[in-house]
Amino acid sequence: MKKKIFQRAAKVCAGLTASVMMLTSSAFMITSSAATYNKSVTFNSFPANVNGGEPIRGVDISSILSIEQAGVVFHDDNGKEEDIFRVLYDHDVNYIRVRVWNEPNDGKGHSYGGGNNDVNAACEIGRRAAKYGIKLLVDIQYSDFWADPSKQTRPKYWAPHDQYTLSGEIYKWTTWVLKAITEAGGDIGMVQVGNETECFFCGEKDMYKICELFASGEKAVRDFDRNILIAHHFANPSHVDYFNWYAKVMNECNLDYDVFATSYYPYWHGSLSNLTSVLKTIGDTYGKYVMVAETAYPYTSENGDSFGNTISAWSSGVDLNYDISVQGQTQAVTDVFQAIANCGDKGIGAFYWEPAWLGVSGTSSQQRNKWDKYGCGWASSYASEYDHDVTSAGGSSFDNQALFDFNGYPLESLDVFTRIYPKKDKPYIEKDPVTYPTNINVTYNQQYHQVRFTWDKVEGADRYGIAVYLAGKWRIQSQNITGTVYTTPKNLTPGLSYKVAIAARVNGKWDTLNAIKNAVTVSIR
Repeated sequence: MKKKIFQRAAKVCAGLTASVMMLTSSAFMITSSAATYNKSVTFNSFPANVNGGEPIRGVDISSILSIEQAGVVFHDDNGKEEDIFRVLYDHDVNYIRVRVWNEPNDGKGHSYGGGNNDVNAACEIGRRAAKYGIKLLVDIQYSDFWADPSKQTRPKYWAPHDQYTLSGEIYKWTTWVLKAITEAGGDIGMVQVGNETECFFCGEKDMYKICELFASGEKAVRDFDRNILIAHHFANPSHVDYFNWYAKVMNECNLDYDVFATSYYPYWHGSLSNLTSVLKTIGDTYGKYVMVAETAYPYTSENGDSFGNTISAWSSGVDLNYDISVQGQTQAVTDVFQAIANCGDKGIGAFYWEPAWLGVSGTSSQQRNKWDKYGCGWASSYASEYDHDVTSAGGSSFDNQALFDFNGYPLESLDVFTRIYPKKDKPYIEKDPVTYPTNINVTYNQQYHQVRFTWDKVEGADRYGIAVYLAGKWRIQSQNITGTVYTTPKNLTPGLSYKVAIAARVNGKWDTLNAIKNAVTVSIR
């Protein structure tokens, strides 16, 4: 994803503030007022070594761990809180893309943000995806932060390397990333060697030298597991001559790859017919599979946090060929899948970029603190040492292009993946039993400065516990509650905010991890 779009969003958000609100579990759902758009797309058959012969119904949720840590929760179609990986599985997503940066933090360990996408994050995302039989596309960017057509900065420790040494480091790093993710339980189906590498990769701008570096990454993948597909990813298919030249040079250099991939954002990258034409020509000419590695479209022009949106109804210099609505978003995504299906037996699918990168709660100041603390925005303030274009922390400029509303409820556009064919029967996976309270409601009595909590009953729970985060520690208030209601003492101090977690004891065990993850913040007025 292009970092410059986040900079553009940062200018949009200047002066914006967010209201202080008490958090409750009540939420509204954004739905389309127009008739449901439910067109299906059927791909041609292709070999079983490509995702078992099924088209790729993919999403990139690289930021997911950081926004979960910042308090964002997701829900299923019935409105119940649910693991987002389960929600995606239930909507027939079969591939997850995750970016990997070498060392996305400063010398003191402060994250650069953008999702904290080091190899440890990729391992955890891969492990959680594999639980539901979802394959992983590992997007190795060979940078410490965002890599895109205008920015391909080498990792800090690779900066002084010559071409020979750099090639060796790329081989070793690629091998180590794949080994770590596999040992953590991830099911790697594809690897991207570079991200949006338009004649620019790891600081190099000579395409023939770039191909030498590409070859090192490719060899590492082949040596690790020959069943893993290798992709090269470019950015703008409206640059037809450039795309044809990239493919030609890679062929001249005898690169050993399987997939020619592109980004395609409908508001930037030209017509769908051109997308099909460019990719089909390259696929047929060089015998490569083709796909869209990134796409997205807005469903609203509203903002989910105090950071501006990349694209909205008042954006200039863009082609908004669909309504900015849930139906418009649905149609845009469906049409991208259809454009790739039109490439014949070389078209293998598409990935939606960051469909769950929602804004975090709180005032604008509280949000900025979360962007720095959790790395859940496009950049933290610490990134400026590596990327001099970063001047301050920033949030999500993509929340209005998500496939979930601002409260984490799935939009109808998420159903697009259920209508991409052919599909094989997937195994039934039992839902994990809920061992923590959900649907926590908060009622504030301003007269007595007192708070009342109620929550849904947890099956099998014999006790509930309340903890408050004070002075940097969780402090237990009560762990002997038998009902689903708790009222605080009177006369809590006005002007303060409290983070409260509610846990349940099931079969003698407390699920404190999920309780803390689902904690609510209460402001005393």
